[in-house]
Amino acid sequence: MHLAISNHGLRNSGGIERYALTLVRGLHARGIRPVFAAKAFDTALPEYGWVDPVRVGMALVPGKLRDFWFDHRLRALKRNGGWAPLIACNQTGAADIAICGSNHPAYLEAMGQRAGRIDRWKIALERAHLTNAKVVIAHSRLLARQVIQHYGIAPAKIELLYPPVDGLRFSPVDAAARNALRTGLDLPDDRAVFLLASTGHRRKGLDLLLDFFQGTRLPVLLAVAGRPIDAKGPNLRYLGYRSDIEDVFRAVDFSVIASRYEPFGLVGVESVLCGTPVLVADTVGCAEVLQGAAGLPFSLAHPMSLGAAVERAVASWQEGAHRLESPRDHLGYDPDVGVHLDALLRWAGTKGW
Repeated sequence: MHLAISNHGLRNSGGIERYALTLVRGLHARGIRPVFAAKAFDTALPEYGWVDPVRVGMALVPGKLRDFWFDHRLRALKRNGGWAPLIACNQTGAADIAICGSNHPAYLEAMGQRAGRIDRWKIALERAHLTNAKVVIAHSRLLARQVIQHYGIAPAKIELLYPPVDGLRFSPVDAAARNALRTGLDLPDDRAVFLLASTGHRRKGLDLLLDFFQGTRLPVLLAVAGRPIDAKGPNLRYLGYRSDIEDVFRAVDFSVIASRYEPFGLVGVESVLCGTPVLVADTVGCAEVLQGAAGLPFSLAHPMSLGAAVERAVASWQEGAHRLESPRDHLGYDPDVGVHLDALLRWAGTKGW
């Protein structure tokens, strides 16, 4: 067995990149050194030294065609390199174990968009990813339903496996350390601070949050980490891109996920593991696993429900009762990477590689 992983990059970026890094760390702890095929590598990361890197060059490939070129090269590299199994975090027909962290037809539907030519190509690539693989790993029940609905994949081929989170990186700190982090971010003590982590503001529902936070008289502040925002206001703070997002989760009072489309939402679990509860829309996959005080639900279909959820959060903050003392007790699954890898490697072993 020559285990391989593919992803667009080995780097600190969005949720699927953090997922791939977590897999590499978990495999390294077991003494397993996988091949890792990617378009780009951050060579400064320790994880780079724990894999056999295979970089697929993109210098002369137009941006909209890079995913398709990557798929083409992965098929050849897998065949010539004897990779088996290939755990594919990106869409590729070369996948043996297809990680399903999104669904393009469902995304278009949620965003109110019609499929154009590039979208149809992406859908064809995603279909090959799911159809050719021997097992499909759905990161939420929501995704499993979408795979069946949009691609007709047999339910018996789909395995529900919520994504792991690095419990060492995402963990609570004591009150003194938290206060120091809050001071370092210049966050006020007289307002409840809500965090939106976003690199795609329309999908993440920033406009919906601005409508509320810019008009409310509640003692609140919306902090945004990620892509720059084109808005200002007394209840709004931009924190920039953050490589220390775990410290931001620890410092704020609540996270908020208001996404129009969010097949899982790793930031929800990461926030909870840092002791910070989440306001979560009913369109978000991780709502399936947030239990008790960890998740304050609201509905995008009923805008008034966001305000009601914020009011409940502020009341809890004012009572000093909002922090999660035992974060893992509020999750409906074990996010440990070892548990996740046990399942992946079990499937790898039972499929004959």
